[in-house]
Amino acid sequence: MSGGNDFDFVVVGAGASGAALAARLTEDGTRSVLLLEAGPVDKKTEVHIPAAFSALFRSELDWNYDTTPQPQLSGRTIYWPRGRMLGGSSSINAMMWVRGFAADYDHWAQTAGPSWSYAALLPYFRSVERVEGNSDPDQGSGGAISIEHQRSPRSHTATFLRAVVQAGYSLVAPNTALPDGFSQTMVSQKRGKRFSSADGYLVPSKDRPNLTVRTGAQATRVLFDGTRAIGVEYVLGGQTARAMAHHEVVLCGGAVNTPQLLMLSGIGGTSQLEKHGIPVLVDSPEVGENLRDHLLSGLIVETSGDTLFSAKKAPELVNFLARGRGMLTSNVAEAYGFVRSDPAMELPDIEIIFAPVAFIGEGLVPAPAHAITIGAILLTPQSTGTITLASADPLEKAIIDPRYLSDAAGSDRARLMAGLGICEDILQAPALKTTTGPHFLAPEGTDALERAERNTVALETAAHTLYHPVGTARMGTDEASVVDEELRVRGVQGLRVADASVMPDIIRGHTQAVSMVIGEKAADLLLQSAKSGSLAATSLR
Repeated sequence: MSGGNDFDFVVVGAGASGAALAARLTEDGTRSVLLLEAGPVDKKTEVHIPAAFSALFRSELDWNYDTTPQPQLSGRTIYWPRGRMLGGSSSINAMMWVRGFAADYDHWAQTAGPSWSYAALLPYFRSVERVEGNSDPDQGSGGAISIEHQRSPRSHTATFLRAVVQAGYSLVAPNTALPDGFSQTMVSQKRGKRFSSADGYLVPSKDRPNLTVRTGAQATRVLFDGTRAIGVEYVLGGQTARAMAHHEVVLCGGAVNTPQLLMLSGIGGTSQLEKHGIPVLVDSPEVGENLRDHLLSGLIVETSGDTLFSAKKAPELVNFLARGRGMLTSNVAEAYGFVRSDPAMELPDIEIIFAPVAFIGEGLVPAPAHAITIGAILLTPQSTGTITLASADPLEKAIIDPRYLSDAAGSDRARLMAGLGICEDILQAPALKTTTGPHFLAPEGTDALERAERNTVALETAAHTLYHPVGTARMGTDEASVVDEELRVRGVQGLRVADASVMPDIIRGHTQAVSMVIGEKAADLLLQSAKSGSLAATSLR
């Protein structure tokens, strides 16, 4: 990969979107791209062992974020792991490949233009996906990312799926346009090992002379000539450096880092910027606003053996290394399904997730015994939060305040409590009732409580993120949006955003797949613009 400091494009962030974008931009060899990544290469062994992903939490490969205290969650701060290495969060996540519902993307089209509809995005999903055994024409068979069936799911996962049928729910194929029911999780793996955006996009393109990847390089601000973005300033090895972009700069840092970098560069609400002494380039009050995330609360119940509690035993490592099979291939969250907190709802608003292990203390506490976890996820939160600056120091973490369960009507809390009630119903189905004991490992000490009391304790003392923050650089056709329908930052030229922060609303699914889709679509937009000789531009407000 080449060096130098002048490129056609500079891409900030080598995660799900950024890796896809950089690889697609450099395919024909005619455009030079610099990909900046704050973290290191993804070589650590635990990155590639699926069941070991929580061992990366609070490590040097994690941005290691925490929220502000959340009043509705007993004043707790909530831990937000985010990948800080090649592949970004696709190198630290649970590898769940869950697209969501077609209606989610059709809703995007209403606010961000028809090119973001489900039908318009389908070619990009197919370009991303290489689905094992695929026969669905709407899914990809030859794309960049290997999507597999689980190789060695635990027997409790099949038991859980029997229980949901007994509870009145359907089993459905995953990742259809209307996946209204329960499925065993499809995973971003290849022969039992994690398959991240770095594996799918950067490894195949590593020898391209027109792609330069610089790790350990944390962007500190976008450089401008007037209102045109001309490059990026970054810190590498303790030294400040600059990279210049002849065509465009693209931010792919995600829902936390992208709005922070925009604000550090003078694009944000005037009061926010002036508070920290940052000169205002563009007054864009919605930068860092509209933060939405999926909140999860779960129940953990004792059971007999064949859980991931035994995954660390030596034979399992041998099985994984020699055959790519066994407990270490597990993504932990082995099954999931979509349900309604109110049967009258047109579409589900709750996801039920299942893990054949005790997932305790936000994944930071080792499982104490054989157990299973069943959790409820609020898919369509009304509560919105913010990303704000702590200071003008680009190396200081931003302030994350999701404002979980803060909607005035109390709908979010009520619906998540209903979701926990559904978890209790599933636990009472014959298949699970005969394989689990009466003891709840979490919430601890609630065995004798009525379900409503137990679920309140679970919500307030153990709820945590499902790692899907979006929306903090919202795209739209309206002038108040941070970026337009072509991902161009409003008020400047030569600057786009391509990551989960542009999502105008959160999807009923997981954000990994669509983040890669956003990267691929951004590449098309950039190449079309470069081919026509025009720079990304929008009218100044």
